[in-house]
Amino acid sequence: MVTHYKCPNCGSDMAFDSESGKLSCPSCGRQEDIETFPPENIELTVETDEAKEYHCENCGAVLLTEAETTATHCSFCGAPVVLSDRLTGDFAPAKVIPFSVSREEAEAAFRKWTGKGRLSPRGFMSGDRIKKMTGMYVPFWLYDIDGSAEVAAVATRTRSYTTGDTIYTETEFYDVYRDIDLSYLKVPADASEKMDDLLMDKLEPYDYQELKDFRMPYLAGYLSEKYDYDDESLFSRVESKIVPYIDAYIATTISGYSTVSYTNKQIHAHKKQAYYTLFPVWMVYYDFENKEHTFAMNGQTGKVVGKPPISGAKVAGWFIGIAGGAFALMKAAAYLVGGVLW
Repeated sequence: MVTHYKCPNCGSDMAFDSESGKLSCPSCGRQEDIETFPPENIELTVETDEAKEYHCENCGAVLLTEAETTATHCSFCGAPVVLSDRLTGDFAPAKVIPFSVSREEAEAAFRKWTGKGRLSPRGFMSGDRIKKMTGMYVPFWLYDIDGSAEVAAVATRTRSYTTGDTIYTETEFYDVYRDIDLSYLKVPADASEKMDDLLMDKLEPYDYQELKDFRMPYLAGYLSEKYDYDDESLFSRVESKIVPYIDAYIATTISGYSTVSYTNKQIHAHKKQAYYTLFPVWMVYYDFENKEHTFAMNGQTGKVVGKPPISGAKVAGWFIGIAGGAFALMKAAAYLVGGVLW
């Protein structure tokens, strides 16, 4: 099922406006509050025929999409469309963080970011080689996790003192035990097979105060995908992120000792709840030196992540500058102490 949001005034296609947070008509300027917008009349069944043809209701063109796509644009007339039947049943998101960075703001922020790369080639820093910028909602799971740890250790405290001409070292031994319970809320993990996990992780943090109950008009005008991995499949990755935090917390509870040797350490993370959520991401494709570079921008905060190219000449100049500065300091120090440095 293809959903278009038509303007009640002029009949134009409406799209989500990141600045106002409303469904907006680009033709007459009418805006609709998404929270009070009439709900879609959609049969709550999961579409199992991934090869099903979709047609644009504006021009009748066939919509060519991948199986994971849930919102896109008609490639012929440009109308924003939502593939409603791919957002129902198990694939119905619970929450969404709407876009708050517009395309114009995203382009300006990206150009500013490229200019900060001190070791990037000069041509890259201009920020004028954006090939394509795509706003898309990336599927994530947000986990509420109960963490626990049982720890046993032998700790020591050592002190030294002098009596007469003799130095004494006194060591006290302690048996340490900790039974710890911790809770973590809304730990994210992207659920798209296409997205680089490290790139998506670096986009954090998102402001969860802006989480909204999911409504399909938020997707109008953007691309969106449904998840490739369910919450069970991703939990091991989330657990690997949480365990180091629990381990670090354990260390803060065993302080004031000279040494700590663990005899037992068992750390567990248990999934309490998982929310299927869509996060806003601007994907930036940048041409430089006959190569396409991919960057991502947090569509809520404007944070940019990715690896810009490095200029070999700038790196060499940086090292020469460091070495020259160090040599000048050494020569000045030698002069002050009366020495000679050639």
